[in-house]
Amino acid sequence: MATWKTSLLQDSASPLMEQLNFFHNHALLILLMITTLVGYLMTTLFFNQFNYRYLLEGQTIELVWTILPAITLIFIALPSLQLLYLLDEVNNPLISVKTIGHQWYWTYEYTDFMKFEFDSYMIAESEMSPSSFRLLDVDNRTILPYSSQIRMMVTAADVIHSWTIPALSVKIDATPGRLNQISFLINRAGLLFGQCSEICGANHSFMPISIESISPGYFIKWISKMSNA
Repeated sequence: MATWKTSLLQDSASPLMEQLNFFHNHALLILLMITTLVGYLMTTLFFNQFNYRYLLEGQTIELVWTILPAITLIFIALPSLQLLYLLDEVNNPLISVKTIGHQWYWTYEYTDFMKFEFDSYMIAESEMSPSSFRLLDVDNRTILPYSSQIRMMVTAADVIHSWTIPALSVKIDATPGRLNQISFLINRAGLLFGQCSEICGANHSFMPISIESISPGYFIKWISKMSNA
């Protein structure tokens, strides 16, 4: 969920985002160790250059600083490859929703039930409430149930857009004439915000995405109400 003045990653709202957070911390720790070691060696070499004549040449040291980076790369590559395949996996969806990118708003279609659709526009600053998020809140939120496998089918009507929800580790291009899909599972209730991540024109910054995650029971009531409206 988006929070004010944060400089870190958003709190994860899906199992895949949790794994991405773990991998981020894992890679950051390795980078910290490398930076500390290299910084220490460079500092000591600068001030004690004559005491390190055996570090500057020799078969043994060259063997060590060839093997160590290779081992380090293995520790980074293996978890990243596992995540790459997990992100591409599409499970059997319980709900399919289609979203269409326009200049500059989103249209959502719920086709698994009695077909209905609605447009989602950013709320103007003059119409916002004190609790609203500027440039992120919309007039019609995308309602989805948590603990359910969801398939999002994404396309565009005019130019390339990008449907992005950072807390769900979701980022997929909306391309005119092409239907892309992505699968995700929300593991908690709440409001999740995102924005178009493809420069799509003058109002690119004003087509946010807002997902409201609710329980499956309330989702059934909402879908029944919308279908009968």
